[in-house]
Amino acid sequence: MTILSSNRPAAPALSAPAPDPRRWLVLAVASAAQFLAVLDAIAVNIAFPMIGREYHSAPTAELSWVLNGYTVVLAALLIPAGRVADVTGRRRSFLLGLCLFGLASAGCAAAPGLTGLIAARVVQGVGAAVLVPTSLSLALPAFPDRERPTAVGVWTAVSAVAAGSGPVLGGLLAAHDWRWIFLINVPVVLVAAVAGVRLLPRTAPGRRQSLDPAGTALVFAAIACLVTAFAEAEDWGYGSPATLGVLASGVLAAVLCAVHVRRTAAPVVDPALFATRGFTAAGLGLLAYFLAFGAMTLAATQLFTGVWHYPIQRAGLALAPWPATVLVVSVFSGRIVRPLGERGAALLGALAFLAAPVWWLCAAGGQSHYPAAFLPGLLCAGVGTGLYQSVMFAAAGRLPEARMSSGSGVLMVSRQGGTALGVAVLVALGGGAHHPSLGALRHGWLVAAVASALAVVAALAFGPGTRGDHD
Repeated sequence: MTILSSNRPAAPALSAPAPDPRRWLVLAVASAAQFLAVLDAIAVNIAFPMIGREYHSAPTAELSWVLNGYTVVLAALLIPAGRVADVTGRRRSFLLGLCLFGLASAGCAAAPGLTGLIAARVVQGVGAAVLVPTSLSLALPAFPDRERPTAVGVWTAVSAVAAGSGPVLGGLLAAHDWRWIFLINVPVVLVAAVAGVRLLPRTAPGRRQSLDPAGTALVFAAIACLVTAFAEAEDWGYGSPATLGVLASGVLAAVLCAVHVRRTAAPVVDPALFATRGFTAAGLGLLAYFLAFGAMTLAATQLFTGVWHYPIQRAGLALAPWPATVLVVSVFSGRIVRPLGERGAALLGALAFLAAPVWWLCAAGGQSHYPAAFLPGLLCAGVGTGLYQSVMFAAAGRLPEARMSSGSGVLMVSRQGGTALGVAVLVALGGGAHHPSLGALRHGWLVAAVASALAVVAALAFGPGTRGDHD
């Protein structure tokens, strides 16, 4: 008779795979690309008067495309570029976008005339459109679920630091020569490209499928027309036939695209993205948040320079507590998200962000009382940004890995479109004038408060993930 021992060792439990030891270096490369894409959008705005003086004979409408050529192309290509990255491989797309961005930056610095500068800015926008969605989708898979809020928090903080340092850095470089704003990108791109070749994980191309040229054209037309209408409305007139015609074209293209993607086997925007728990709430929440963000950022700058008469460098430093707070909060975002859950952290962030325009409505006046009247709102905005963005952008990590770049592109369109809309609304209210009235800025803060309240609603609708993110 054989005796079965009860002390036989148990089968080893299945354990989660060890996280990628290079994940923080991968995040650093991805964040460097994000930093450049955001910095160039902000710093060139600051240098725009200097560029205008050099090309003083050019019509204002043509000159504005130094700014809009980058913004419109970036926004319009985010979703198609994310789709291409998912199909052809994210690492390959990222490195191609990085090289394109670097070459275009050198082209901007060397441009002999305005036409060449605008063309180089358009190419720079193409490169940025490839970089931005792939940077997040390359970084997220390297992190285990429990670390993703911290990773996205760092990625968010880098973006906030770029936005916050843009006015100061842009002003300092432009004071010497505006071309340095573009030249400074080149060595950063070279370092990031070398590091990317060595560090970025190789991603297999997605299954062979059509890139959906018809859907891509409709997405491009819809977003390009809508963003152009927002960007040019001040010059064209808000009720002009040109503005209304471009706006109507964008809406029509969006409707046709919505019909197209439901009838196509492999559409450029897969409707299944929006079936992922929390993804739709994240997209709408980020749209509302960035509408408020765009209006608040411009209104703050206009208050400092147009009402309180700060020099531009001092105005940039006065805004610095916002990105500085984001940096601090983002480092600890993972520790905050774990006990509160994603929805709780997003709700806390949205409420903190809402407190900023409410504070300014109550406290900010015609006299400069920065420490008491404005600084508390900046700190609230920093806390809100660090928590809200880290959760909402992390929704891309809930998607299947084969769709992460496409999903990231959708979320980035919310960022670009919301920011453009927020700026356009403030300008329409009179807050974009050279000498804005305090009343116009208050109207902008009121709009920001309403949009922030909608971000609160989106946070309430943001359900828990399906991966057990914070077990």
